[in-house]
Order: sequence, then C-alpha cells, then structure tokens
Amino acid sequence: MKLLTELKLDINYDESDVYQAIQKKYNIFRNEIDGFEIIKESIDCRKKPNIFKILNIAANINRKALKKTKHLQDIEVDHLGLEYSDLGLNTNRPVIVGFGPSGMFAGLALSLAGLKPIILEQGKSVKERQKDVDKFWNERILNIYSNVQFGEGGAGTFSDGKLASNVSNSYTKKVINEFILNGAPREIFYSSNPHIGSDKLKEIVVSIRHKIESLGGKVIFNAHFDGFEKSNGKVTACNYTDLVNNESKKLETSCIILAVGHSAVDVYKLLKSENCSMRQKPFAMGVRIEQSQSALNMAQYGKLDENLPPASYKLVEHLDSGRSVFTFCMCPGGQVVASSSEENTIVTNGMSNYNRDGENANSAVLVNVTPDDFGSDDVLAGVEFQHKYERLSFELGGRNYNAPAEKVKDFLNDKDNSIKTKYLTNKVNPTYRPGITYTSLTKCLPDFVSESLKIALPKFNRKIAGFADDENLLIGVESRSSAPVQIIRDSNFMSNIIGLFACGEGAGYAGGITSSAQDGIKCAEKVMEYLKNNPINSKF
Repeated sequence: MKLLTELKLDINYDESDVYQAIQKKYNIFRNEIDGFEIIKESIDCRKKPNIFKILNIAANINRKALKKTKHLQDIEVDHLGLEYSDLGLNTNRPVIVGFGPSGMFAGLALSLAGLKPIILEQGKSVKERQKDVDKFWNERILNIYSNVQFGEGGAGTFSDGKLASNVSNSYTKKVINEFILNGAPREIFYSSNPHIGSDKLKEIVVSIRHKIESLGGKVIFNAHFDGFEKSNGKVTACNYTDLVNNESKKLETSCIILAVGHSAVDVYKLLKSENCSMRQKPFAMGVRIEQSQSALNMAQYGKLDENLPPASYKLVEHLDSGRSVFTFCMCPGGQVVASSSEENTIVTNGMSNYNRDGENANSAVLVNVTPDDFGSDDVLAGVEFQHKYERLSFELGGRNYNAPAEKVKDFLNDKDNSIKTKYLTNKVNPTYRPGITYTSLTKCLPDFVSESLKIALPKFNRKIAGFADDENLLIGVESRSSAPVQIIRDSNFMSNIIGLFACGEGAGYAGGITSSAQDGIKCAEKVMEYLKNNPINSKF
C-alpha cells in the first residue's frame, strides 16, 4: 500500500470525495486504485469558520499507476492485537496487583504467553463498582476500596477514555487494535484525538477481562494487597485480604507486578516499610474549569455545526516565575466528577461519555509542583502535600463531600464568596455531584498555585475567547493528575527486590490510558524473560 497524505476534504465528505481529492493532488484516478483505508483524520480549523478535514490514507494502487507512485512511501496497515506464543513454562503463576490499564494489558500479554496470571483488584467489577460510585455521588457514602479511582478498569473507566499518546510506536498500535477487537469504535484507529468514552469503556474492560480468563488468567475482585513474602531477597509469595469475607490469603509466586494507580497510598506506605527503593516525583495541582460547550464550539470553530465534534483544546503557559500552567484531561460535553478515594478529602476529575453530548465542557487547569515544594525529604512528602489540600477542600466544601467552587471573575478579583444566595442562578450549571459550595478557592490551594492560575487564566482567555468567562466555574481541588512518587526500577522493570516489578501510573512511569497500557505490556515482556531464566515449579 502507498501512503497518501494531507488530503483536504469537506467535513461531510464521502468516499467519492476522497477519490476526487486523490486525483486532484496525486493525479491518480479512481480506476487505478483498488481500495483505500483511512489511517489518520484530523480537523483543520485554522481558517474558521471554513472548517475542513485532513486525511492520510493507505491506498492500494494497481499496476496502471505504478509509475505515478514511485516517489510515494510504502506503508503496511496492521489491525492485529497482542500476539505471543505460549512459552510452555512449568512455573508458578505471576501475580499482578491492580486491574487498571497497565495491569489489564500486562495480564493480557502474560495470558497470551500461557502464564495464567492472577490479578488482584481491591475494587469491584464494573457493574458493582458503578453502584458504589453512584452511592457516593448521590448519597455521599464513600467506599474507600471501590470508587472512581479503584475497581475494574482503574481510574480511566470514569474518564473521557482518551487514547492520545505522545509516543507512536508498535505498542501504541497494538493497544489501539486490542481496544477495537474488544468493542471500541473503529474510528479510534485513525482519529487524531481518539477517545472511547466512559460508557463504552465499561463494556470494553469487561471484554478484555473475559479474554484474559478464557486464556487461563484469573481476576480476583475485592482483593486488597497486603504485601509480599521474600527469601534471600527474592519474592516468594503475595498476601492479600478477601474484603468480602475479611480473610487473609496467600499466593505462592516468584513474581509480582505492581500495576497500582496513582492513588494507592497504602501501597506506597507498605513499600516504604519494606525498604523498596522509591523517590519523590513532580506532579501538578489546580482546579477543574467548567464551561459552556456551545460557547467553546463557537470560539473554536467560528460556527455551530452539528456535523462537527464537540470542540476541545490543549493549552499551556510558561510563566516568568518558572512555573507552567496547563490544561489536562479536557472533557468535551462531559461532567466534573467526585473522585475521592479516602475519607474526608475532595478530589475532582473529569468524565465524558462517547457521544460527548453534555451541556458543559470541563478541563483540569494545573500548575506544576516539584519536590522542592513538598517541604520534606521524606519519600512520601508529596503524598502528604496532596492530602493537606484535599482535606482543606473537604473542610471548605462543608465537610459533606461538596466541592469548593468559585466563579472565575471572583477568583481573579479575590472576592470572598461568603454569601451563597446570589449564586443560585448560574450561566454554567455545575455538573459535580454530590454538589458544590461557593467559597474562595485560594483557601484550599497553595499560594503559588493560586497566583499562577490568576496569571494564566486571562492569557488562556486571549487564546480561546470565553475560556475564562466571568461566569465559568472553577471547582477544587484537582490533585491526582499523576503520582507524587516513583518506584525505582531497572531496565528489566524490576525494583531492588528481586521478583517485584512495577509499571503504570502508580509506579510513576506513565500518564493516561495508552501510555499505561504500553508500560504494562513492556513490563509483562520483561516478566516473561525473567520466568524463562528463573523457572519455579507450579504449586497451584
């Protein structure tokens, strides 16, 4: 196949339009093409309101046009998911802790290789997890083991399901293909900003789990990781608690993969007590901004057109102070969600369904936080830094899991929002459940975060008209964009404890669904090599 790039088309193009664009740009006619496949589609709105779609395609050019295509790049299109040969090892089963993207894809890779991993997830299956999340959002009753952070699919299950990655390689393609094979929309293969949506992700993660199980792997929900046993510095067993029956259990194994999320504070504390090497890591903190999606569409496209997808953005501002302010996890047509996993804390995040058809857009607006800000050399000082402001947010919201919120104009003007009645009518209706409490967000943010946001918001507003409209809402606190800790690992993904591997967001090596999944796959491949060289007879 030949790669044909930068084909400019109307937003409502059809197949015949693509052939016409090929003829216009490459002088290759329809009868000289034996089919094509879109490999990238993006939107060009640089000359709004004249909006176009730009395509890169892979085309089968027949013999008639060979002379015309000598200068074109050859391309192979691969729709295969993960593939591994059964290693046929007589070894005990590796254990994976966590069933988010990294644990899920590590588990799938190991299952395909015939290693029948056991995956421990302290949260519940998607169906049961959804009940716990709804109970928190509607009744303010938090389950610390099963919530937006913990459970089948990890934190990504309650997100926009973005699959964009800064790295494009064979692993990226395999992850995308595997999602499609398990029910994701076909368009994620070629979209420049692929997303699945929380609603579809809930079905897809179950499909991947069933695939793992069909290959001999096992997923145990309600299984809290309690630690590991070792002999001569090597892992020999994994301990966990069955949260349903409150029973302590042990799995004999020579290999544990830690694929926990960035909110697994108890795991960090356990690793510290076991002298597992870790280090402080930068992260970011800020707020969620909630805006009118239709206003954003007009600002980004210069018109309202139902044939255009809900508009999105990605902004960054580097300040004279040395801080950076940036948007993160932007959710078109979505909602701001309560994401606490520990009692008496407020943590916010964003979520969208596949259609992104909500009234509001939202995004995190974050400021970089470095270990110099932590105030301590303790490896878990960043965790305590997060907790300080999450607890302040809980207090400020009213100690009932309401999130503290403020209109942009009041935040920028340092106005004390002690009178709530004037805010009963909103231009932007808040989507956060259980609810919000209007107050001054500077009271639950580090001074440098507040100051940086006040400089950056007007600048973002100049880049996108209405981004920081007076009536837009700021909701706090967003503190879990990434882990404040990194588990030190070698080139084989192993920690200083032999047989203890680490991957994904919680280990501090990924950010987002795709990068976490890739890291999980790579870690699984290192485990395969380790078990080849260190076989141990199976005992179960």
